[in-house]
Amino acid sequence: MQAKNTAPKPLVSVYAEKGVLAFRFSSKYNPLFEILDGKPPTKQRTMGLGLRESPENWKLAQSAALRIERDLSDSENWQILFDPTFVKYGLAVKYSAAALKLAAPIPEIEPEITVGAMWEDYLLWKQPQLEETTFKLNYQVVFTNAVKGLIWNNQQHSHTIAASGCMWDMSLSQVDVNRLMKAPLSLRTQRKTLAALSEAFTRLQSQGKTKLTANPFVIVGGVTENKTDKYKSTVDVDGIEREWWDVPDNETDDDERDRRAFTKDERDIIIKAFYESDKPGQLQAAPLIEFLFLTGCRSGEAFALRWQDVFMGRDKNYVRFSKSYNGRLKNTQVTKTGDIRIFKIYPKLRELLLRIKPDTAQPNDLVFQNTQGNSYSSNTLDALWRQTRGRKNNTIYNYPGVVTQLVDSGVISCYLSPYHTRHTFITLMAQAGADLFLLATTCGNSIEVIQRHYLGVDTEATLPDI
Repeated sequence: MQAKNTAPKPLVSVYAEKGVLAFRFSSKYNPLFEILDGKPPTKQRTMGLGLRESPENWKLAQSAALRIERDLSDSENWQILFDPTFVKYGLAVKYSAAALKLAAPIPEIEPEITVGAMWEDYLLWKQPQLEETTFKLNYQVVFTNAVKGLIWNNQQHSHTIAASGCMWDMSLSQVDVNRLMKAPLSLRTQRKTLAALSEAFTRLQSQGKTKLTANPFVIVGGVTENKTDKYKSTVDVDGIEREWWDVPDNETDDDERDRRAFTKDERDIIIKAFYESDKPGQLQAAPLIEFLFLTGCRSGEAFALRWQDVFMGRDKNYVRFSKSYNGRLKNTQVTKTGDIRIFKIYPKLRELLLRIKPDTAQPNDLVFQNTQGNSYSSNTLDALWRQTRGRKNNTIYNYPGVVTQLVDSGVISCYLSPYHTRHTFITLMAQAGADLFLLATTCGNSIEVIQRHYLGVDTEATLPDI
């Protein structure tokens, strides 16, 4: 016997008649329409919406129906919340001002809402529609920082305010998108931030919360590069002057953009320093550091690696990178590119894996664990590598990490972040004559990127005499 559907019927429902969408209101609302129409309805009130039947219009109508029902269901405040013009719900005006004789007036629309207030309201609405990682990393961080005019400074390891970029406290009527265009952001970030702001404004407009009719975040012709200055050099966020042809492949990712590398000797010095450290945390991380240098994988991929991903048998001899651990979100997700990569094990890497694999290792055990037996995170790795900051007895202290100490003592030439273990691996492999196709697929990169950014690092390289 089929179970009876006990879900309550909607008080405002959407239906289609002859290809046109309409609302059907519960008879509970007949007194309302007696006020609006001047006479009581003889049956359930219906209302044509002037929208042709399509998936997009169905979605718009159903969303409006839910909001209308929510406003009318508030027994104490419905006369204030409900908008009989239906502008608030993104629909055409139905009743003229003269016909609106409700007991309480519809509140005036706030004309001076700020971009920041609009954006915060938009984020609450947008969050359920997105993957957690996409929302937190892109919308809450990248796009929000762009609206606030915050730019990451690699030297200071902090955000600074770009003089021309901030729109947060602007009212919508004062918005000038040129401020965003002048900020030192990548073209991709500008486009995506503007698209999100445009969507936020359209939503605000459909709610009747702005009197503006033109979307201030739409640029006629779209966001394009300056064709007039195509051949002019530019200065990037880090203050580095770049010629017109020297365009980073991924300007939104500082770590990917800066492809400097340690030398082979510096690599070995750093690995040795971790293994010889007298601090338990640094010593525990030594195999992780060596693994990062020997594989060029991204740190999150190493954090998520389990022994079931390591194959060292007679028929199989590879590491499988299929996951990445995000310490900020405390979750395991797909790799940055969304691909599963097969990394062929070579002798030096095999020796490392055999050395660190416990006799009692289970397939689901993490390959690399911190001193508490948990996954590493980027913050933990940065503290071991660069520095640890804290406060004790109202005093702020900074303990330099392994690599910072090596730089300060002059043992290695300069400081580079943990991500540069990846650039170091690719650079050394490319210069050693590794097959570029194998190297590209192994690292989740492209042959073009390797040719462009890694093979040119060796200033002593010359063309063979053929």
